[in-house]
Amino acid sequence: MPKFIFVTGGVVSSVGKGITTASLGRILKSRGISVSIQKLDPYLNVDPGTMSPYQHGEVFVTVDGAETDLDLGHYERFIDQDLTAASSVTSGQVYLSVLDRERKGDYLGGTIQQVPHLTNEIKARIYSVAEQTGCEVLICEVGGTVGDIEGETFIEAIRQIRHEQPRDNCLSVHVCFLPWVGATGELKTKPTQHSVRELRSKGIQPDAILLRSDHPVPRDISEKVALFCDVEPRAVIPMETVQTIYEVPLLLEERGLGDFVIDRLGLHGGRDLEEWREMVQRLKHPAGAIEIAVVGKYVALHDAYMSVKESLAHAGIASEVEVDIRWIHAEDMESRPAEALLSGVQGIVVPGGFGERGWEGKIAAARWARENKVPYLGLCLGMQVMVTELARNACGLKGANSTEFDPESPHPVISLLEEQQGITNKGGTMRLGAYPCRLTPGSLAAAAYRTDLVSERHRHRWEFNNAYREVLEGCGLRVSGASPDGSLVEISEVAGHPFMLGTQFHPELQSRPNRPHPLFREFVAAAKALQLVRSGEAVATA
Repeated sequence: MPKFIFVTGGVVSSVGKGITTASLGRILKSRGISVSIQKLDPYLNVDPGTMSPYQHGEVFVTVDGAETDLDLGHYERFIDQDLTAASSVTSGQVYLSVLDRERKGDYLGGTIQQVPHLTNEIKARIYSVAEQTGCEVLICEVGGTVGDIEGETFIEAIRQIRHEQPRDNCLSVHVCFLPWVGATGELKTKPTQHSVRELRSKGIQPDAILLRSDHPVPRDISEKVALFCDVEPRAVIPMETVQTIYEVPLLLEERGLGDFVIDRLGLHGGRDLEEWREMVQRLKHPAGAIEIAVVGKYVALHDAYMSVKESLAHAGIASEVEVDIRWIHAEDMESRPAEALLSGVQGIVVPGGFGERGWEGKIAAARWARENKVPYLGLCLGMQVMVTELARNACGLKGANSTEFDPESPHPVISLLEEQQGITNKGGTMRLGAYPCRLTPGSLAAAAYRTDLVSERHRHRWEFNNAYREVLEGCGLRVSGASPDGSLVEISEVAGHPFMLGTQFHPELQSRPNRPHPLFREFVAAAKALQLVRSGEAVATA
């Protein structure tokens, strides 16, 4: 039987459960223990695919096409392995499955209740991941905060698993926020005590408590929490805010969490975070810095572009530079000169998105990048932006557009695939998950990947319109990646530009801190090269 670690949160949401869970996975994996991770989300949406990024941040897509919570991105980046749809469970999925079986008569006329029907469904999904992956330890994070009414079914399911399993097979980790009272200059433990009391009232005694704080946590605070919450003193671990999220596994390991988990679950394995430590040191001590503009629709909420932000940081490690992001709202590009907003940056990223708002501003950013020879990386919609801009301003195709924004465009260079025509249900109906892409020899993409066939994750409806492929290639566009049968354009580049490349897929979903994505790596390298050229020109002028 595998071991189970359940991570819950208390006091406030966004306390850091996702990073804690991912860090715990990294700690165990570094000790030679196989792990998998699962997110249990209490909301009634089947998945976050139809939710606004302002409410839920980015949608992370797994290799098998599941639209999931952004925490799965953290899990994959920290443990450096792909997860699947089974790692994302929502209340919506659970209710939908149970009610579908009820409609089919599978319950033989029985009354359907939260206990046992919903809890049995949750437990089955937890046990299934452990069985499918064959992991030694499954870490399950429960979204939300203990005490939330919508999360009670998940908490009850966990209680039942703890009851069903031998004592040394389950571990409960509770992550709580310590508020700082400025008037008295002290951290307060009372909210943590109340949160633990709430958890205990549901039948779960936490084995370890992690104290999140923006201030140093004195020893007496930890001892007080241990006493009042009935937890071993060594299992109350301060988790103060650090410079980078990738420091968290090092912090928790140094403070004994790894040793405690190993002892408590009867596991074996020695510490080996040296490679991770070296990566963090390179991230924290770069040789220089570059500035990259991210021109998007949701820049007011950076979580909407979490994987993009992290991928740029990973590429910065490879080039030994800190990547400073200049967040630019795409709508501002429509009302202000591009030079005023983009001057001085060494690269421009236009990330994915849906909807017309900011579309013309993104096109203005792509035109400025093309005409000023500034490295450009377009992700999904960002490639469609690049293609549309080239069609309008280099090929003279007046009115060129995507049918997403102008169904009557005289030159629909971006259009829907036939199988996407007439779809009314929005959830899970796009091209989702990993698809193969064959690279064109001699292209920027092929040089970056150093192979001829790759697999990348998609999340979109609209595609490059092949009817315009020949005319666009005549104006400088190069198709540098396509589906193996050649029918779908996956990567395109602008000839004669130092680095102007767009992808139909989302490369940011597969970047890792220890293995930056090849396209992000080469994009940041090109931006660094531009900075060096500009520095040399400035010196020569002086």
